[in-house]
Amino acid sequence: METVKPDGTPRIGNGLDTKLVSKPIMNRIAYGIMYVFLVLVAVFQIFPIIWLFLFSLKNSQEVFNMSPFSLPANPKWENYAKVWTEGNISLYFINSVTYTLAAVILTVVLASMVTFAITRMHWKGSRLVLGLFMVGLMIPVHSTLIPLFSTFTNINLIDNPLSIILTYTAFNLPITIMILLGFYEALPREVEEAAVMDGASIHHIFFKITLPMTMPVMATAAIINMIYNWNEFVFVNTFISSDSFKTLTVGIQNFIGQYTTDWGAIGATLVISILPILIAFLILSNRIIEGIASGSVKG
Repeated sequence: METVKPDGTPRIGNGLDTKLVSKPIMNRIAYGIMYVFLVLVAVFQIFPIIWLFLFSLKNSQEVFNMSPFSLPANPKWENYAKVWTEGNISLYFINSVTYTLAAVILTVVLASMVTFAITRMHWKGSRLVLGLFMVGLMIPVHSTLIPLFSTFTNINLIDNPLSIILTYTAFNLPITIMILLGFYEALPREVEEAAVMDGASIHHIFFKITLPMTMPVMATAAIINMIYNWNEFVFVNTFISSDSFKTLTVGIQNFIGQYTTDWGAIGATLVISILPILIAFLILSNRIIEGIASGSVKG
């Protein structure tokens, strides 16, 4: 507001008006800095993927004789056809998809059952069982290789896809239960209580009521399991010897020889191996964010 000073000259505004005007400016500056920071983070995240794609279009000579950041002189699209046919990558890709999907479905369903029993059913020893599952988070993966190899040998599961699926499921159960636990604790019990009053069985409540309500957090758990299973190398390399049962992470060794290494083919294989995870993440990104947000707020 414009006022008049004692000497008759006009006074423009006051301290409060200045603060009100400067606050939106400060907010815009803060938002601008935040967006610049996010753009830089996005560039650093996307750049390795672009670099890997360009790497896959080069031959071994270009990889060593050209700058790592240079474009391929003559893009070698045939690298993708070569790895898909001659490198047997198509079979490894199918094996990776099969093992990953089977283990993810089994892990999420079993973890949901365990979490439902611990949070929704009253029975002695529930907290002890939860503690035993959480202990699994502290067991190093490599310390179990020899016991698992011995066990699978005794039950004839070495060089069998079932050994990979069971191992993935067992090691992913603790982290999956931990993800589901917060979401289950926040679910309202009134719907389940109403179903009990209507005579619904425990199986009906779990499969028809509780499980559909937990789809967002199940998507979060599924993508985390998917990333681990898809990229896993140690168990497949230890338990699988037949070429027909190998996955992408192990099959990439076919292009590494004693005297020569086809770096372009390796790059093409790596690009093929990351595409399913990127596509799954883009499709399930909204569900993942929704599941994380829902599970972080209790009540």
